[in-house]
Amino acid sequence: MCQPIRLSPPLSDEDIENLRIGDKALITGAIYTARDAAHGRLISSLREGRELPIDLEGQVIYYVGPTPARPGQIIGTAGPTTSSRMDPYAPKLLALGLKGMIGKGKRSQEVKEALKKYKAIYFAPLGGAAAPVLISKTIKKCKVVAYEDLGTEAIHEFEVEDFPVIVVNDIYGGDLYEEGRRKYQILKSS
Repeated sequence: MCQPIRLSPPLSDEDIENLRIGDKALITGAIYTARDAAHGRLISSLREGRELPIDLEGQVIYYVGPTPARPGQIIGTAGPTTSSRMDPYAPKLLALGLKGMIGKGKRSQEVKEALKKYKAIYFAPLGGAAAPVLISKTIKKCKVVAYEDLGTEAIHEFEVEDFPVIVVNDIYGGDLYEEGRRKYQILKSS
């Protein structure tokens, strides 16, 4: 079994070039959260010529709206949301230097093409029913950095340690979901 690849944002082109679908990675460092409402505001800011509240160069965005922390905790649960809802915004953010996105589900062809063009990666986090709780244990610090009025959908900065992800879409056109479906069809027909 291969050891997970260790990544620490900001990510470089070289980091991205070394990743292939199916690779497991552990992310340590700062990552940002953003869901639909925050993405909409980021794009509105760009259209209006305003500076973004965060520098996207080399960064990773996790599609999550974390639940409030219970007493003595840093954060509540932090499971991913459906990535396709961010597909209309992703190519523009990738063009600004975003290097990684973490979420669940398939991406559009337009996003997959933008990943190749701008050298970025789409990851899925650890899966399963217990994943949101396990993921929250990798989050060591959490602070709101933009759009506080959006509540759980505000942009947060997470300081993570060994946040587990798997590469779903790489810069070589690989798609782990399509590859899995292809392998299943081969097994099914044999």
